[in-house]
Amino acid sequence: MKIALCNEVVRDMPFEAQCAFAAELGYDGLEVAPFTLSAEPHLLGEHECAPLRRAARAAGIEITGLHWLLVAPPGLSITTADDRVRRETIDVMRRLVDLCAHLGGRVLVHGSPEQRRLDPSDPDGDRARGEASFASVAAHAEAAGVIYCIEPLSRQETSFVTSIAEAADIVSRIGSPALRTMIDARAAALAEEVRIPDLIDRWLPGGMIRHVHINDRSKLGPGQGEDVFADLFAALLRHDYDGVVAVEPFVYAPDGATSAARAIGYVRGLLEALAPRDALMERPEGTT
Repeated sequence: MKIALCNEVVRDMPFEAQCAFAAELGYDGLEVAPFTLSAEPHLLGEHECAPLRRAARAAGIEITGLHWLLVAPPGLSITTADDRVRRETIDVMRRLVDLCAHLGGRVLVHGSPEQRRLDPSDPDGDRARGEASFASVAAHAEAAGVIYCIEPLSRQETSFVTSIAEAADIVSRIGSPALRTMIDARAAALAEEVRIPDLIDRWLPGGMIRHVHINDRSKLGPGQGEDVFADLFAALLRHDYDGVVAVEPFVYAPDGATSAARAIGYVRGLLEALAPRDALMERPEGTT
């Protein structure tokens, strides 16, 4: 299991400094929000990605993948009835798959709630278009060797894919090994009818869950609110989860750097308490 920091938390730093800061705190990886790299991140090619990979390698940290995929460029939607907009959106999604591969990442997390809303006048049509959009990118992800995760979000955030079961149904119908789903702790706490450890017990063994985001339902970082994450990590360890858990607060208290530092201390403390020392992933050189 590896712990990553979602890089928008410290996006005011240059990318090289983000990598160094996260590594010094004890994170294993950085999960990149493409909009932090460019106003048109889908146009970044291998040449532009090379210095980013070098910066991560120099800091001793991985770029684990991408999230918040459709913030930039503006005006995208996977559910819209506007064929031109949806074609553009699918093109961006495919290019972001390439970006992830160029950066050395392995997982893309498709949240982007504003870009997948359902029009009340045609919700069924929008759902069908949304599913078709995911299907259109699945083969591209498979060819690139990355996993494309549909992120269930709460009904407070979106009206399309609001549970792991709904995401799993879409994944099963499309049938691509590169398309999977994941757990966002805040969304699951707000939207699911069962506890997160029970979701892990149900969906992780069969390979449906391939990624985890942790955040408090208050939008603070893990360990800063009322939610307790020991049971979540105990369930992941019970199933020998070897993927990434990414820290993704939305409210940075008192600031992004402090929120990131507090979160990794909390998470490492939980893991040390829960797992035998020899069961934990090897730490990056120079950390404890």
